[in-house]
Amino acid sequence: MITRVLLSLALTLTPPTPPAPTPQTTPEAGVQAGIETGQCPVAVPPGTTCGFLVVPERRDAPGRTIKVGYAVHRSAAPARRPDPVVYMSGGPGSSSLQLTGFLSQMFPDRDVVTIEQRGGRYSWPRLGCPELAQAMLDRLTRPASPLPPAEAAAQCRTRLEQQGVDLRGYTTKEIAADVVALRGALGYPSWNLFGVSYSTRVMVDAAAADPGAVRSVLLDSFLPQSVPWYDDVRRNLDDTLTHLGLKDRFDAAVRRLDATPARVTTVDPLRGAEVPARLDGGDVATLMAEALHETGVIAVSAPLVTALANGHDEPLRPLTDAVGDGLTSHELGLYEAVQCQDEIPTNGFAAPSRLFTVDVDKAVCDAWKLPATKPSAATTQAPVLVVAGRFDPTTPPRTSEPAARALPHARYAEFDGVGHAVFLTSTCARERMAAFVADPASAGTGCARPETGVPPRLAAADLRVTGAPYAISKAPWLAAPLALFALVTLAQLVAGALRGRALTAFAGLAGVASAGLLAQSAYGLVSRNETALAVGLPAAVEAYGWLAAVAVALTLASLVVRRTLGQAGAALVGAGFLVWWFAWFL
Repeated sequence: MITRVLLSLALTLTPPTPPAPTPQTTPEAGVQAGIETGQCPVAVPPGTTCGFLVVPERRDAPGRTIKVGYAVHRSAAPARRPDPVVYMSGGPGSSSLQLTGFLSQMFPDRDVVTIEQRGGRYSWPRLGCPELAQAMLDRLTRPASPLPPAEAAAQCRTRLEQQGVDLRGYTTKEIAADVVALRGALGYPSWNLFGVSYSTRVMVDAAAADPGAVRSVLLDSFLPQSVPWYDDVRRNLDDTLTHLGLKDRFDAAVRRLDATPARVTTVDPLRGAEVPARLDGGDVATLMAEALHETGVIAVSAPLVTALANGHDEPLRPLTDAVGDGLTSHELGLYEAVQCQDEIPTNGFAAPSRLFTVDVDKAVCDAWKLPATKPSAATTQAPVLVVAGRFDPTTPPRTSEPAARALPHARYAEFDGVGHAVFLTSTCARERMAAFVADPASAGTGCARPETGVPPRLAAADLRVTGAPYAISKAPWLAAPLALFALVTLAQLVAGALRGRALTAFAGLAGVASAGLLAQSAYGLVSRNETALAVGLPAAVEAYGWLAAVAVALTLASLVVRRTLGQAGAALVGAGFLVWWFAWFL
């Protein structure tokens, strides 16, 4: 899964107070805006500078100023192009700066500007909402007495308002205006806009507001303003499962878990402890809707869903762990402020949703009572490339393709085997996007190897479902029996060969072969798709256990012939390994 940056709860609760800014008027931005330089808060490539854009918190009621984080990577290419690419992550509430290096490799001949969302992790103030994150986690881990989301949201809003935050200033319109202001403050005459998921809305608005300065627009996983996302969310999941050929199996898994909820252990990242969780069918539907963003999960979706339908709960541990990671990867105060003003009012909520995140967002917005913004009808005359993942459960081709066709100068490209945020996974998509930015007037070309970077999809029979590899990834000491068995059998092989003891040598050979084949199998799977280890291992590993049993049997036979302490120890280690293998690992 994509690595997420986790910061401390203390920092979320008590943001640092920045020095007083010195604003300046930027004619190109049309608003009061200034630049403050500063240290980069994340690892960035050489040639990168970071800073803050200082802007009004509310442009309709100027007064308090806030700071929007950004980074600029200056291209060192001999043929450096004058118009950079400016990127913003989605969410709302996701950070952008950590992708500066990745994007500089994608566009090596252009400057790359990454801009945070106002209220985001590397902006000030930072609109974290740990109260709400904890309430959502407690829904899974403390179902008897969780804090209601509305109460958690009220606590969060009170704390933010005590810090002087006016949530009415955190909307898509204001975030788009920040993008326009940054171009003027940095002095670029023109640039290329790049948005993904939620920030595609931001970039369309920014392109409409700053038409003379936008050379091209990249929209990855396009979320058009016209789409009622909450009303569509369950249908989007069902459609994705149908396209994958898994809907019937998943429905069976949901029915099973509704009848008998699963109990798994997960990590609460806010408390820093392992806690038990109880998951019913609706919970698992919510987890799956999030998990299928990842192309790696899509590739193993058949064995994953089949395992759940057949009564295996082992894959639920990594899915549940990902909930905490997801909650801490967004600034939930910013997320809810945008959703409550821009998204929730455009949805009807005519039918109940089984996805608890929908219920939580509705409850938060009912509690916050923020004013609804006017829906944006922005468009752009700039050349646009929209890229989509065929199996995206959040911004599916069903909605993104018609929206792309409605833009005056847009092209649409769909990539098979991919989920959300296509550019992060598909090498082909990155090549197509870079070629488009190089020449927005061209029709664009395909890729010599479209599958590059996309892991192959596995059938249900390709994996032996087991939670052991994931558990070992969290606690490597759990693999001690395997490591000890490999060392002992290697010693047997060497000693038997040197001393001419055939039984001992063959016992060692069988054991080393078993351990080696297991390691090779796991490595081969990880090299194709590391996410697969969260579900299991190649089905062939079952045979490797029987090969280990042959090694133990030969060791026992050797012990009968030569009753030595060494052989007795090897037999004991082998027997212990077999118990570990068949009783726990498999």
